[in-house]
This record gives sequence, structure tokens and C-alpha cells, in this order.
Amino acid sequence: MATPALPPHDGTVLSVVDMHTGGEPVRIVADGLPPVRGSSLLAKRRFLQEQLDSVRRLLMWEPRGHRDMYGALLVPSELPEAHLGVLFMHNEGYSTMCGHAVLALARYAVDYGLVPEIQSPETQVNIHCPCGLVTAYVETEGGRSGRARFQSVPAFAFSTDVTVDLPVYGEVAVDIGYGGAFYAFISSEKFGLDICSSKTRDLVDAATAVTEAVKAQVKLHHPDSEDLAFLYGTILTDGNDAFSEQPTSNICVFADAQVDRSPTGSGVTARIALQHHKGLIQLNQSRRFKSGATGSLFTGKAVKETKCGDFSAVIVEVSGHAYYTGTANFVQENEDTLKNGFLLK
Repeated sequence: MATPALPPHDGTVLSVVDMHTGGEPVRIVADGLPPVRGSSLLAKRRFLQEQLDSVRRLLMWEPRGHRDMYGALLVPSELPEAHLGVLFMHNEGYSTMCGHAVLALARYAVDYGLVPEIQSPETQVNIHCPCGLVTAYVETEGGRSGRARFQSVPAFAFSTDVTVDLPVYGEVAVDIGYGGAFYAFISSEKFGLDICSSKTRDLVDAATAVTEAVKAQVKLHHPDSEDLAFLYGTILTDGNDAFSEQPTSNICVFADAQVDRSPTGSGVTARIALQHHKGLIQLNQSRRFKSGATGSLFTGKAVKETKCGDFSAVIVEVSGHAYYTGTANFVQENEDTLKNGFLLK
């Protein structure tokens, strides 16, 4: 049976393609987005925050989305080498980098003709993210897109063993790393929790307490732009940071207590940068990272040493597989009193 057409209505329509990477959703806005103005991608991000935040609420929040929905808005890039520009959005606002979304967007760009020429065995896709240009590669053998990988912007250890004071838990030491966004890292054992068996609510409460403490007690900065200098979330780990053939587990809690179902691409990037900084992993040593939420896996490795301002940094490669889950046309009818979306807490 063909998909039924929408009946007559007086509202606006946004068309989306839904995907997931490691269980984490990516809602890609394909059509219907009002113009997003700005001379640079970061300027477009500010315009979206200040002038078009209703689009985020419409697509991320209920009744069309849910508390843990994630989205990607495709916009023009000012970089001539970029195949597309993207702005990331979530329950609270807008990120500067999202690895799981980049892996999905790489497939999407190949399948929807955003890359002028498909190569074999893989096709390069240049994706301009708010943190900078990210190079992705998609398997395109046999005429179908498949597994993807991306190489990050310079990732670095911002600080290690930073002591913060938590209202309930007391003083704890955290590491802070940057992988296109800033994250705090701490072993779940410090809270008497296990990544894979503890209740999600308990993990979220602990991670949120860390995020709030770091935001209040640690001043972040980024050499390229102050727009990048904010803590995106906290990643609880199993503490297994030394190189091993076995996967290491983590769970990321970001934005407004939003839980990443995937191992978190930008989080893997930042975690590898910290491990390399500590001498626990060498260049081109691949590690597998397991999501404590779904058990899905990403593979990551540091492939090149570089600098980011005064920080010693690395380029990190992360690979994973994104899958299509559907398409939709979302309507916002003028007389709907809940048309702008809502969240229950």
C-alpha cells in the first residue's frame, strides 16, 4: 500500500530522513527548513539559536520526537571543499560536533547525491561541522553505501585529574578532553556503579552531577573560538583506559540529561586523545568502544599528531555503521496549541 498523502491543512511541513548509529537516532531535515542566515557556520548556529529555535523544538520534542531525539540540519557551508554543512541539535540546544551523526550523514550524502562522484571501494565526504571540517569515508563497493569512518578535527586533553566538589558525592577527580566538543570523564566505579548493569537513572544522576560541578568550577577555553568553549556532557567509563584488545565500555550523558545510545563518536575521539596524552595508546592502535546503553561498538584510533593552539593534539579516526529507519513529513498546524512541542520531566 502506498503511503497516504496528507489531507488538506493550514500548517507548515518539514520532511525528514531518520537514521540511527549504534542505536542513537539522527533525524536529518531534508526539506522545509526556513533560511538559516549567517556568513559562517558558527554564525548560522547562533542565528538558529536566537531566531529559529522553534524548528529544534518542533522536531526534537514531543509529540514528533522525544527527550532523547537527536537531529541534523543541513545548511550551506562557506568552505569550498565541503560537500555539506550541518548544524546539530538535541533536547537542550546545539552541539558543535556529533560523531554518530557524521557517520550517518556520510551515508546519507552518498545515497542522496550530495557527493558529485561515487568512488570504489569508498567515497570521501567532506562535512563542515561547527567545530571544523571533518573528513568522512563511506564504503561504496557494489553500488551500495555501507560502513563509514571519519577523521576528527584536532582532539586534545584539556586537563587531567581536575578536582571538583559534588554536592552529594564530595570531591572527585575528572579528566576533560576535547573531540569536537568538551567532555568530562570519570570511572563509574567512583560512584559505586557499573556501566553495563547499573540502572540508567543512577548513571544519569551521577553524570549530571559531574557536568554541573565542572560547569560551575572549571573555566574552559578553545584556541579557535569561544563558541566551542563549553562542556557538552560527562562520560562515565569502566576505567579500562590502558590499551587492550577487549572493548572498553562507557555511557555519555549530555545536554539536558540526554543519554547517548551509541558509544558517542565525539566522546570516543576525546577519550582517545586523553589516552594518547597519558601514553596509554599509541598512534594507529585501534580500540573498540562499547555503549553501556545498547552494547553497540565503535572503533577508534589516533592516526596523526598535531597541534591545536598550545595544546598537543591528535587526529582521531572513528568508524561505525549507520542505518536508515524511515522517512516522515511532519506538520505544524496553526491551530494546534501544542504545535511547538513539549517535554515532560
